[in-house]
Amino acid sequence: MSSNLPSGPNKRNKHEPFGDLMKSMNDFFHEKPVKGFLQSIDDFFRTPFASFPIDVIEQENEIVVTAELPGIKKEQIYINVLDNYLTITVKNNEIVTEEDDVNRVYRRKQSMQQMSRSVGLSQPINESKVKASYQDGLLKIRIPRQKGKRINISTD
Repeated sequence: MSSNLPSGPNKRNKHEPFGDLMKSMNDFFHEKPVKGFLQSIDDFFRTPFASFPIDVIEQENEIVVTAELPGIKKEQIYINVLDNYLTITVKNNEIVTEEDDVNRVYRRKQSMQQMSRSVGLSQPINESKVKASYQDGLLKIRIPRQKGKRINISTD
């Protein structure tokens, strides 16, 4: 039985013991069901939609939280406030439909991706005073600092 591998000046023209096995494995990984599954795994890990950086800057009168979200639309961003936690969530829901009337093939692919980042702050947040803006892929959230009441200590 001869190998299907090309023979050149440096190759020997004798049967390689694992040549048929390697060819079978190569064919297996390039067939449609397995190739499609492996491609979807590659696409999942290739996507840059994994996380986003956040900066928290505490100033005298306010706390400024910035998040870099390039390529994200404003409608995909959700901001949630609970006690002293601020959570930024980005959701991407994509539906791709392919139709081929000649071959009667219809495909619909739906993918949903979501990522969140939470920031714990040193004080409770008054959500009615929080202001957020989004421009050129940069989300800025301004949280005014609450002024506490100073307690005088008495000497007994």
